[in-house]
Amino acid sequence: MPKASRKHFSKKPDPSATGQINRVFKFNTELGQHILKNPLIAQGIVDKAEIRPSDVVLEIGPGTGNLTVRIMEKARKVFAVEVDPRMAAELTKRVQGKPSEKKLEIIMGDFMKLKELPYFDVCISNTPYQISSGIVFKLLSMIRPPRIAVLMFQREFAMNLTARPGDALYNRLSANSQMWANVKHVMKVGKNNFRPPPKVESSVVKLIPKIPRPNIDFNEWDGLLRFCFNRKNKTLGSVFKNRKILSILEENYGRYMAYMAEKNGEMVTVSSNEDTAALVKSNVVKVLEETNYSLQRASKMDETDFLKLLYAFHNVGIHFA
Repeated sequence: MPKASRKHFSKKPDPSATGQINRVFKFNTELGQHILKNPLIAQGIVDKAEIRPSDVVLEIGPGTGNLTVRIMEKARKVFAVEVDPRMAAELTKRVQGKPSEKKLEIIMGDFMKLKELPYFDVCISNTPYQISSGIVFKLLSMIRPPRIAVLMFQREFAMNLTARPGDALYNRLSANSQMWANVKHVMKVGKNNFRPPPKVESSVVKLIPKIPRPNIDFNEWDGLLRFCFNRKNKTLGSVFKNRKILSILEENYGRYMAYMAEKNGEMVTVSSNEDTAALVKSNVVKVLEETNYSLQRASKMDETDFLKLLYAFHNVGIHFA
């Protein structure tokens, strides 16, 4: 990182300003502990989050607080989710005695395993790369998602999020994230901006969940995409003729018909496996013919195409969750 001009710093800089607090313990890279040390990039990330004075911000993996202290300057309240007690202790010491100390509440635990989260308007994270997709899906599937999420990812993962139909990196993650949010690549971040440097380059992405939310069930939508992108360059006709996929659809169909019968107060009748298999297979062929997607490939389809396909399957009683 190029040296900053001296005029920007006092003669005795506060070591907490650049995160130079800890020199005792080793960072656990298995937990994704690569601390962002460049103050200009840290400030840029916080600025892109467009935090309002009334906002509550959730930060995932605050580490030693290089982003946290900047967030606290702008937000009304900050919840920092941290899995490592050592990091939580460093962050606590860093804000102790400062006027903004009462704004911060540290939540100990793994973000992906937390069943209940406080309300928050904005999410910011220097995301542990091994749980990147989990974090994105958890945020987007929330009943009340944040207004904005500004997240740091491995460069290739970020490119997956922003890839469009026909791009080599376009996949289930791309289609899913773009269905539920407007996705924008914000900046590239070189590996030397971290301590210790990761093995890969990074990027910052902004997610703005769509309001109103798409009027579909998240699990249903994701279930369809899982099937379609199972072999994204195969035709959908080939994908849905797969015996394993047909078997899953048969089970789903049986559960759905039983649910509808119970809902309508009717007797639940059990069809033979052969009858259900034949009906489901026939309905799959019908859907692909009616939508004209039999020769289409998931890698070329956008959210409108997948929505059309989902509704067509629902019309014949085939569900994906």
